[in-house]
This record gives sequence, structure tokens and C-alpha cells, in this order.
Amino acid sequence: MPENNAINDGPEPRPFATWLLEQSGGKTHEELSDALYDLVGRVRDTGKKGSVSLTVTVGPLKGDVGVLIVSDEIKLRLPEHDRKASLFYPDRHGNLTRRDPNQLTFDGLRELDGQTVNIETGEIK
Repeated sequence: MPENNAINDGPEPRPFATWLLEQSGGKTHEELSDALYDLVGRVRDTGKKGSVSLTVTVGPLKGDVGVLIVSDEIKLRLPEHDRKASLFYPDRHGNLTRRDPNQLTFDGLRELDGQTVNIETGEIK
């Protein structure tokens, strides 16, 4: 004999996954699957979190609640890779330069192409 329980009275809701497979001819399910795959890859690559969100909008067709328009929107927020920063110095005109304008320069110095210097003796090889 079935129990009379208010929680079990009435029809069961249709599984969301079943509806999702039918929405937009299956395109919504496919896009969500791809988005989740891309998100997992980027999270593993960056070590940062991201998100996939689905918004479902339901409304009547021209005020007739017997026919409903169901639309969806997928938003994917992929974590970004850290961007490398660079050091610059402002010159006396306010422009950025890689060389410190306050650093002394030595006109007699030159770079050694392909040559090495023995750190202990200072000998150029």
C-alpha cells in the first residue's frame, strides 16, 4: 500500500540532462562539453580557476503560456596565463627606457662577443 507523502505526490520532474540533450538540437550540450574540456585543460595549464556557466531563460510565446520559448547562454571564463612584467626607468622627459638614466656610463667599455672571462683571474679567453 503506497504511503501518502506530500513530497512524493504529483508528477516527477523530467531529468535536466534529458532536456539539455534536446536543447538547440543538442548544440547546447555539445558546446558545454567542449567548454568544460577547454576549461579543465586551461586550469591544468595555468594552475588557476575558471568557470563555465549556463543561463536558461524561459518565456511565453506572445503571452501564450501553452507555448514556451527556451533559450540558453553559455559563458566560459578561462583562467589567463601570467604575463611577464618588464623593468623600465623614466627618463627626464617622462619616457620609459630600459637603461637607468641615473646610472653612470663608461665610454671605454665594450661587449665581448663570443669570448669568456675567467672569474677568478679576470683573464679573457
